[in-house]
This record gives sequence, structure tokens and C-alpha cells, in this order.
Amino acid sequence: MSNNIYLKKGLNIPISGAAAQNTRKVIVPDVVAVKPTDFRGFVPKLLVREGDKVLAGTPILADKMSQSILLTSPVSGTVAQVVRGEKRKLLEVRIKADEKQEFVDFGVKKPAQMSAAEIKEAILAAGLWPAITQRPYGIIANPEIKPKAIFVSAFNTAPLAANPEFALKDEVENIQTAINALAKLTDGGVHISLNAENYSGTPFHKLENVIQHIFSGKHPAGNVGVQIHHISPIKKGETVWTVSLMMLAAIGKLFNTGKCDLRRKIAVTGPMAIEPAYVEGYPGISMKDIKEFYNPQENLRFVSGDALSGTNVTAEGFLGFNDNQITILKEGDSYELFGWAKPFRSSQFSASRTYFSWLTPKKTYNMDTNLHGGPRAFVVNDVYSKVLPMDIFPVYLLKACIAQDIDKMEKYGIYEVLEEDLALCEYVCPSKIYIQQIITDGIALMLKEMC
Repeated sequence: MSNNIYLKKGLNIPISGAAAQNTRKVIVPDVVAVKPTDFRGFVPKLLVREGDKVLAGTPILADKMSQSILLTSPVSGTVAQVVRGEKRKLLEVRIKADEKQEFVDFGVKKPAQMSAAEIKEAILAAGLWPAITQRPYGIIANPEIKPKAIFVSAFNTAPLAANPEFALKDEVENIQTAINALAKLTDGGVHISLNAENYSGTPFHKLENVIQHIFSGKHPAGNVGVQIHHISPIKKGETVWTVSLMMLAAIGKLFNTGKCDLRRKIAVTGPMAIEPAYVEGYPGISMKDIKEFYNPQENLRFVSGDALSGTNVTAEGFLGFNDNQITILKEGDSYELFGWAKPFRSSQFSASRTYFSWLTPKKTYNMDTNLHGGPRAFVVNDVYSKVLPMDIFPVYLLKACIAQDIDKMEKYGIYEVLEEDLALCEYVCPSKIYIQQIITDGIALMLKEMC
């Protein structure tokens, strides 16, 4: 049984540099990084020292607040460096990878024969529990509670996002195993959302033991937060879990093979990517491992994730735990004289039809990071509501976050959103306001005061 949901609001950003559907390179990494900063609220406790030998699946970090939640090594090798920041904040554990990978053997298991407690224990031990995100707030799921339901988005509408049908075409059996396991952890079932445009062409519509929902519309229709809002909105006191298809595949491989195997196909995309395509690699790989895809002489920005809501990791950085996309953009450090006053700008896209880009809807643009202006007064307008397909008041929510008014934050929808859900609002904002940072600060306040 499935239901069809059509979203009228949204915006697809026509940025150039989509990855061709072929695997250009299998990365044998030199160094990978385990980054506790990839997880909101994770307070790391270091479990290894520099020089220690580790296998893929060896615990590297534990959460001080819940020490059963582990981060394990994605590769076998030697702990090369522990990187700390201000006030000795732990930023990264860098591991020099072996040429031949060895895995911790967690044992093959059959979820059908396991209890909910045994399934949790298996996922926790392998360090895959951080793949499960809890809403509200987007933190690592609390293994001590039972969520209202578990939600999975089987498509991604973000700019240049990796194609799940290509990236996960060989993982359907593993994904099904993971669904069967996670279904035992909730009474509300596992809800999976599919794209109406490709429903019959995706193998994921054949998944069993799920509740299907079919969405159509522009970005952010593929955001799991938007889907939850239209399926079963989160109310105060309720908890839901979400997990990506990619991490479902990793959980399924754990049960089917007994290994914590985090290998994945990664889309290398963006206007500055040379022959954008896919690579096979691990979370935590260095941007140096994709040097064939860019010109080091250019002033570039490397984004782990998509251009709207990804993380700027720099040329010296590493891929995030939950990411299977790298976006390479040109730094917008040039100044355009009277740019705003030019009536004909064929090389610029405008969401508001200020220029004539709306006459060429299929054209893509070599976008860079230039904001074309700086932050200014918060102008009350309706541009946010035109691209946000959620029944909330984004302007009022943002002002409540700025004012740190918890009552109004609850009233206007803080339980339902994460940064990625309002990323389009930031993109179209005429005031150039850093909306995602405001939401980040609002969620941090809620975690401090309410949890």
C-alpha cells in the first residue's frame, strides 16, 4: 500500500557538473579520518593511541554520554595522528590505511531470528549506530528508546546528488536485510519514500516489510524531513528515526557478512570537476585522493555533500561519514561591478526571474560561491514560503531562534526541521542571511535547555 504526495513548492538549482554514471576510479586510500564533528551532540572519548594497529570495525571513539555508541575504523591500518583544535577539542583521528583490508569478524546473523535488543547490540558493537539519526534535533538515535517510526528517503533531489539507482544497484539484498532488522525496533514500521518520476524504474519499490509513500515535486522533495512532515509530523514529545539508503546497505552487510564494510560509490560533482563521475571509496577519504578531478592551480572549494547543505572541508579535508558526494566549486572571490544593475546576464541563474534564465529551463550554470552581496537587514517577505513545502512559518521560526524564545521556536516548528530543510530558503534569501546557522544555533539551544 502506498500514497501519492505532490509538492507544489520547491526549486531545482540548475548547477552544472553532474556525475556520469560510471565508476572512474577505485580509491586505495593512504589516510582516512574518523571525525566526531560529523555527529551533533557526540562527545568523543578516545579509545586508541597513535601507533595502534586497527582493523576495519575496531572501535576508535565512544560517546562519553552513552559509551555503548561507538565510532569504528572504516579501514584497517595504523593510527597515524590525533588532531585537536581549540581547547583540545578532538577533531579527527587519522588512520594510515593498509593496502589489503582486514575486518573485525562480527559474525553472520539473521535478523529474523534475533530480538530487538540483540539487533541493537549488533549494530552498536560494529559502530554503525551513528548512522541512525533521531528527530527532532538530528542527533544520534538514543538506543534506549523506541521511536514512533523509522523513515527512509529512497531518492535525493539535492543539487547534483548521487543517483541511488546507480550507486546502490548491487545493495538491494543488503538494504532488505537492514529493513527487516530495523523494523523490529519500532511499532510504527519502516516508511520508505520513492520518487514518482522513477517509481517503476527503481529496484527499491520492490522492498518488502515497508510502508511506501510516493513523492513528486522539486527539491526538497527528497529530504526525509519534508517527507516526515507530510506523512506523520513530529509533535512535542515524539521521536522518529531516519537512516539513509547508503547506511542501510552498510547495516545489511553487517548482518549478511559479519563485516563493518563502509565502502561506497561517491559522486564527484560540480562545475570545477574535470569529467565528473563516481569513485569507489570509504568515508573519511582525503580530497587528495580525487586529484584527477580538479586543477590544483584553481582557487576551489571542496564540499563534502551537496552545494546547498554540505560541509566546506577544504583541499586538505576528508569526506564525511554520511556523505556519498563531493562537490567542487570555484571560490567566488571576484567582484562584479554593477552586477546587480545589468539587465542581461545569460551566465547567471535567477530563482526570482530577475534575469532571463527562466527562458532556458534546461540550461545548467557554472555556479561559484559568490554571494553577490553581504548580509543585510532581515526583510519580511514571502520568498521562503515559495520554496519550502512545509506547513510552517519560516520567518517567524528564524526570528524566534535569533531571539532564543523557546516557546515560539516550539510553536513555529523547530521540532520538524534541520538545516538541510531550510537550505533553499538561504539560497533565495534577498538579505543574504545565514539561515542554516540560525537553525543550528536554535537546535543547540533546544538541546541545552530541553534535553
